[in-house]
Amino acid sequence: MSEEQNNCPCGSGLDYEKCCGTFHQGKGNAKTAEALMRSRYAAFAKNNFDYLSQTNHEEVKNENDTEQNRELYKKFEWLGLSILDTEKGQADDHEGFVDFTAKYRVAGGEHTIREKSYFIKQDDKWYYVQGKSLQAPQAKTNKLGRNDPCSCGSGKKYKKCCMNK
Repeated sequence: MSEEQNNCPCGSGLDYEKCCGTFHQGKGNAKTAEALMRSRYAAFAKNNFDYLSQTNHEEVKNENDTEQNRELYKKFEWLGLSILDTEKGQADDHEGFVDFTAKYRVAGGEHTIREKSYFIKQDDKWYYVQGKSLQAPQAKTNKLGRNDPCSCGSGKKYKKCCMNK
């Protein structure tokens, strides 16, 4: 495998096995909210839904971890993560926020998610609690109409799905 193929999807430039792969294999925990955010992004890129479920706070575990979501996200090709800002979330904090963008391709179109995620630390382990969707650049495809099928692959009309996020 080439060096590029071994790079961690989180964008650290490190080898996956020495970066987020460590967390995914249960050999350690993220020390900061940003490290957890990066490892969760890498889990999406690797379709590691068990890790995502394990790092969801108990308030959102069942809400986010559905078979429908797992099947939907398998269709995504994750293209890159950019951390825009962090607030708190260091090793000695008990809460933190990470503002990020994540690019992905689905159904032939490229899209960008922008979110400010909230994390808390309990028993020395960081958990994802919730994210607030922020305006992200529009898809690089033709503009969708309100009644067009949503490009995320959900099967819903755009006005009932991603238009409201």
